[in-house]
Amino acid sequence: MEILMKRSLVLMAALTTILVVSPASFARRQLLLVSNSQMDQMGAEAFDKLKASDKLSRDPRRLAQSRCVVDALVAVLPPQMSRQPWEVQVFDDPNPNAFALPGGKVGVNTGMFSVIRSQDELAAVIGHEIAHVTSQHANERVSRQMLAGVGLDMLGAYTGSKTSPERAKLIMGAMGLGAQVGVLLPNTRKQEAEADARGQEFMARAGFDPAQAVTLWQHMMSASKNGAPPQILSTHPDPQNRIRELARRAPGLQADYRAARSGGRRPACF
Repeated sequence: MEILMKRSLVLMAALTTILVVSPASFARRQLLLVSNSQMDQMGAEAFDKLKASDKLSRDPRRLAQSRCVVDALVAVLPPQMSRQPWEVQVFDDPNPNAFALPGGKVGVNTGMFSVIRSQDELAAVIGHEIAHVTSQHANERVSRQMLAGVGLDMLGAYTGSKTSPERAKLIMGAMGLGAQVGVLLPNTRKQEAEADARGQEFMARAGFDPAQAVTLWQHMMSASKNGAPPQILSTHPDPQNRIRELARRAPGLQADYRAARSGGRRPACF
Protein backbone atom coordinates (compact mmCIF):
# COMPACT_ATOMS: atom_id res chain seq x y z
CA MET A 1 0.00 0.00 0.00
CA GLU A 2 2.83 2.39 0.92
CA ILE A 3 4.51 1.76 -2.44
CA LEU A 4 1.26 2.42 -4.27
CA MET A 5 0.84 5.70 -2.38
CA LYS A 6 4.36 6.74 -3.36
CA ARG A 7 3.61 5.91 -6.98
CA SER A 8 0.47 8.01 -6.82
CA LEU A 9 2.36 10.96 -5.38
CA VAL A 10 4.95 10.75 -8.12
CA LEU A 11 2.28 10.52 -10.81
CA MET A 12 0.44 13.50 -9.34
CA ALA A 13 3.66 15.52 -9.26
CA ALA A 14 4.28 14.60 -12.87
CA LEU A 15 1.14 16.42 -13.89
CA THR A 16 2.85 19.69 -13.02
CA THR A 17 5.48 20.45 -15.64
CA ILE A 18 7.62 23.50 -16.19
CA LEU A 19 7.66 25.41 -19.45
CA VAL A 20 11.28 26.22 -20.24
CA VAL A 21 12.10 28.78 -22.92
CA SER A 22 15.78 28.79 -23.79
CA PRO A 23 17.80 31.67 -25.23
CA ALA A 24 18.28 29.46 -28.27
CA SER A 25 14.54 29.65 -29.02
CA PHE A 26 13.81 26.16 -27.71
CA ALA A 27 10.46 25.90 -25.99
CA ARG A 28 9.16 22.67 -24.53
CA ARG A 29 7.71 21.21 -21.37
CA GLN A 30 10.04 19.36 -19.06
CA LEU A 31 9.23 16.74 -16.45
CA LEU A 32 11.06 18.03 -13.35
CA LEU A 33 10.12 16.18 -10.16
CA VAL A 34 13.25 16.88 -8.13
CA SER A 35 14.24 20.15 -6.46
CA ASN A 36 17.40 21.98 -7.49
CA SER A 37 18.93 21.44 -4.06
CA GLN A 38 18.33 17.70 -4.27
CA MET A 39 19.83 17.56 -7.76
CA ASP A 40 22.86 19.51 -6.52
CA GLN A 41 23.30 17.00 -3.71
CA MET A 42 23.06 14.09 -6.12
CA GLY A 43 25.60 15.70 -8.42
CA ALA A 44 28.02 16.31 -5.56
CA GLU A 45 27.71 12.73 -4.33
CA ALA A 46 28.23 11.29 -7.79
CA PHE A 47 31.29 13.49 -8.29
CA ASP A 48 32.75 12.42 -4.94
CA LYS A 49 32.25 8.80 -5.95
CA LEU A 50 34.11 9.37 -9.21
CA LYS A 51 37.00 11.12 -7.48
CA ALA A 52 37.29 8.23 -5.05
CA SER A 53 37.11 5.48 -7.66
CA ASP A 54 38.89 6.94 -10.69
CA LYS A 55 42.43 8.20 -11.08
CA LEU A 56 42.89 11.95 -11.08
CA SER A 57 45.45 13.56 -13.36
CA ARG A 58 48.69 14.81 -11.81
CA ASP A 59 49.23 17.37 -14.58
CA PRO A 60 48.69 20.82 -13.03
CA ARG A 61 48.78 22.50 -16.44
CA ARG A 62 45.76 20.60 -17.75
CA LEU A 63 43.85 21.28 -14.56
CA ALA A 64 44.66 25.01 -14.74
CA GLN A 65 43.57 25.15 -18.39
CA SER A 66 40.30 23.39 -17.61
CA ARG A 67 39.59 25.63 -14.63
CA CYS A 68 40.33 28.73 -16.69
CA VAL A 69 37.83 27.69 -19.37
CA VAL A 70 35.18 26.76 -16.79
CA ASP A 71 35.63 30.07 -14.96
CA ALA A 72 35.17 32.02 -18.18
CA LEU A 73 32.01 30.11 -19.08
CA VAL A 74 30.52 30.24 -15.58
CA ALA A 75 30.86 34.03 -15.60
CA VAL A 76 28.18 34.27 -18.31
CA LEU A 77 25.72 31.77 -16.81
CA PRO A 78 22.44 32.81 -15.18
CA PRO A 79 23.08 34.42 -11.75
CA GLN A 80 21.90 31.48 -9.67
CA MET A 81 24.55 29.29 -11.32
CA SER A 82 27.34 31.82 -11.82
CA ARG A 83 27.30 32.64 -8.11
CA GLN A 84 27.79 29.08 -6.90
CA PRO A 85 31.30 27.61 -6.56
CA TRP A 86 32.31 25.27 -9.39
CA GLU A 87 34.69 22.38 -8.90
CA VAL A 88 36.84 21.14 -11.79
CA GLN A 89 38.81 17.91 -11.94
CA VAL A 90 40.86 16.30 -14.69
CA PHE A 91 40.67 12.52 -14.79
CA ASP A 92 43.55 10.39 -16.03
CA ASP A 93 41.58 8.67 -18.78
CA PRO A 94 42.67 8.44 -22.46
CA ASN A 95 39.08 8.54 -23.68
CA PRO A 96 38.39 12.08 -24.99
CA ASN A 97 35.35 13.06 -23.00
CA ALA A 98 34.02 15.56 -20.46
CA PHE A 99 30.94 15.94 -18.30
CA ALA A 100 29.21 18.37 -15.96
CA LEU A 101 26.88 17.63 -13.06
CA PRO A 102 24.38 19.65 -11.04
CA GLY A 103 25.98 21.32 -8.07
CA GLY A 104 28.74 22.90 -10.15
CA LYS A 105 30.90 19.87 -10.94
CA VAL A 106 32.96 19.50 -14.13
CA GLY A 107 35.18 16.61 -15.15
CA VAL A 108 37.54 16.52 -18.13
CA ASN A 109 39.45 13.45 -19.30
CA THR A 110 43.12 13.80 -20.20
CA GLY A 111 42.28 12.18 -23.53
CA MET A 112 40.38 15.31 -24.53
CA PHE A 113 43.67 17.20 -24.78
CA SER A 114 44.89 14.81 -27.48
CA VAL A 115 41.99 15.87 -29.71
CA ILE A 116 41.41 19.57 -29.11
CA ARG A 117 43.65 22.17 -30.74
CA SER A 118 42.71 25.31 -28.81
CA GLN A 119 41.08 26.76 -25.72
CA ASP A 120 38.04 27.52 -27.87
CA GLU A 121 37.55 23.84 -28.70
CA LEU A 122 37.81 22.92 -25.02
CA ALA A 123 35.25 25.66 -24.32
CA ALA A 124 32.95 24.08 -26.92
CA VAL A 125 33.11 20.73 -25.10
CA ILE A 126 32.71 22.13 -21.60
CA GLY A 127 30.11 24.70 -22.69
CA HIS A 128 28.02 21.89 -24.13
CA GLU A 129 28.26 19.88 -20.90
CA ILE A 130 27.48 22.87 -18.69
CA ALA A 131 24.47 23.58 -20.90
CA HIS A 132 23.13 20.15 -19.99
CA VAL A 133 23.19 21.32 -16.37
CA THR A 134 21.62 24.73 -16.97
CA SER A 135 18.91 23.03 -19.04
CA GLN A 136 18.17 20.60 -16.19
CA HIS A 137 18.61 17.54 -18.36
CA ALA A 138 19.80 15.41 -15.42
CA ASN A 139 16.60 16.31 -13.58
CA GLU A 140 14.61 15.15 -16.59
CA ARG A 141 16.50 11.84 -16.62
CA VAL A 142 15.95 11.27 -12.89
CA SER A 143 12.30 12.31 -13.12
CA ARG A 144 11.61 9.89 -15.97
CA GLN A 145 13.09 7.07 -13.93
CA MET A 146 11.05 8.06 -10.90
CA LEU A 147 7.89 8.12 -12.97
CA ALA A 148 8.68 4.67 -14.30
CA GLY A 149 9.11 3.39 -10.75
CA VAL A 150 12.84 2.80 -11.12
CA GLY A 151 13.68 5.83 -9.05
CA LEU A 152 11.22 5.44 -6.18
CA ASP A 153 13.91 3.81 -4.09
CA MET A 154 16.16 6.72 -5.00
CA LEU A 155 14.12 9.10 -2.86
CA GLY A 156 16.09 7.93 0.14
CA ALA A 157 19.33 7.97 -1.81
CA TYR A 158 19.46 11.72 -2.22
CA THR A 159 17.60 12.89 0.87
CA GLY A 160 20.14 11.40 3.27
CA SER A 161 23.48 13.00 4.07
CA LYS A 162 25.43 9.92 2.99
CA THR A 163 24.63 7.03 0.69
CA SER A 164 25.75 3.45 0.49
CA PRO A 165 27.96 2.35 -2.44
CA GLU A 166 24.91 0.72 -4.01
CA ARG A 167 22.87 3.91 -3.78
CA ALA A 168 25.83 5.91 -5.11
CA LYS A 169 25.86 3.71 -8.21
CA LEU A 170 22.13 4.23 -8.59
CA ILE A 171 22.60 7.99 -8.43
CA MET A 172 25.44 7.89 -10.96
CA GLY A 173 23.33 5.93 -13.39
CA ALA A 174 20.42 8.30 -12.95
CA MET A 175 22.70 11.28 -13.60
CA GLY A 176 23.90 9.77 -16.86
CA LEU A 177 27.24 8.42 -15.67
CA GLY A 178 28.36 4.89 -16.32
CA ALA A 179 30.63 2.80 -14.15
CA GLN A 180 33.57 5.06 -14.98
CA VAL A 181 34.25 8.56 -16.22
CA GLY A 182 34.90 7.41 -19.78
CA VAL A 183 31.43 5.90 -20.09
CA LEU A 184 28.62 8.44 -20.28
CA LEU A 185 25.04 7.48 -20.98
CA PRO A 186 23.36 9.17 -23.96
CA ASN A 187 20.93 12.05 -23.62
CA THR A 188 17.92 12.44 -25.89
CA ARG A 189 18.35 14.13 -29.25
CA LYS A 190 16.31 17.09 -28.07
CA GLN A 191 18.58 17.49 -25.05
CA GLU A 192 21.68 17.26 -27.21
CA ALA A 193 20.34 19.89 -29.60
CA GLU A 194 19.58 22.20 -26.68
CA ALA A 195 23.02 21.67 -25.15
CA ASP A 196 24.69 22.35 -28.51
CA ALA A 197 22.80 25.61 -29.00
CA ARG A 198 23.15 26.89 -25.46
CA GLY A 199 26.75 25.77 -25.12
CA GLN A 200 27.70 27.57 -28.33
CA GLU A 201 25.98 30.71 -27.03
CA PHE A 202 27.80 30.46 -23.70
CA MET A 203 31.19 30.18 -25.38
CA ALA A 204 30.52 33.17 -27.64
CA ARG A 205 29.40 35.35 -24.73
CA ALA A 206 32.46 34.24 -22.74
CA GLY A 207 34.85 35.37 -25.47
CA PHE A 208 35.50 32.02 -27.18
CA ASP A 209 35.10 31.70 -30.94
CA PRO A 210 31.78 29.88 -31.58
CA ALA A 211 33.03 28.72 -34.99
CA GLN A 212 35.47 26.43 -33.22
CA ALA A 213 32.60 24.29 -31.98
CA VAL A 214 32.60 23.11 -35.59
CA THR A 215 36.31 22.33 -35.70
CA LEU A 216 36.03 20.46 -32.41
CA TRP A 217 33.67 17.90 -33.90
CA GLN A 218 35.72 17.71 -37.07
CA HIS A 219 38.73 16.78 -34.95
CA MET A 220 36.61 14.28 -33.03
CA MET A 221 35.69 12.60 -36.30
CA SER A 222 39.34 12.59 -37.41
CA ALA A 223 40.28 10.91 -34.13
CA SER A 224 37.74 8.18 -34.84
CA LYS A 225 39.44 7.41 -38.16
CA ASN A 226 42.81 6.94 -36.49
CA GLY A 227 41.66 4.25 -34.10
CA ALA A 228 38.72 3.28 -31.94
CA PRO A 229 35.98 5.96 -32.13
CA PRO A 230 35.91 8.23 -29.06
CA GLN A 231 33.15 7.11 -26.72
CA ILE A 232 31.61 10.57 -26.92
CA LEU A 233 30.67 9.86 -30.55
CA SER A 234 28.57 6.88 -29.49
CA THR A 235 26.55 8.92 -26.98
CA HIS A 236 25.89 11.92 -29.22
CA PRO A 237 23.82 12.32 -32.39
CA ASP A 238 25.28 11.97 -35.88
CA PRO A 239 28.40 14.15 -35.96
CA GLN A 240 27.82 15.32 -39.54
CA ASN A 241 24.36 16.66 -38.69
CA ARG A 242 25.77 18.29 -35.56
CA ILE A 243 28.58 19.94 -37.53
CA ARG A 244 26.12 21.32 -40.07
CA GLU A 245 23.90 22.80 -37.36
CA LEU A 246 26.80 24.29 -35.40
CA ALA A 247 28.17 25.79 -38.62
CA ARG A 248 24.76 27.26 -39.43
CA ARG A 249 24.53 29.01 -36.05
CA ALA A 250 28.14 30.18 -35.76
CA PRO A 251 27.87 33.33 -37.99
CA GLY A 252 24.92 34.62 -35.99
CA LEU A 253 26.95 34.36 -32.77
CA GLN A 254 29.94 36.30 -34.05
CA ALA A 255 28.41 39.58 -32.85
CA ASP A 256 28.20 38.19 -29.30
CA TYR A 257 31.77 36.96 -29.59
CA ARG A 258 33.07 40.35 -30.76
CA ALA A 259 31.07 42.17 -28.07
CA ALA A 260 32.52 39.89 -25.40
CA ARG A 261 36.06 40.53 -26.61
CA SER A 262 35.46 44.27 -26.82
CA GLY A 263 34.02 44.22 -23.30
CA GLY A 264 37.15 42.63 -21.85
CA ARG A 265 36.21 38.96 -21.94
CA ARG A 266 39.43 37.64 -23.44
CA PRO A 267 40.19 34.23 -21.92
CA ALA A 268 43.85 33.25 -22.04
CA CYS A 269 43.70 29.64 -20.87
CA PHE A 270 46.26 28.02 -23.18
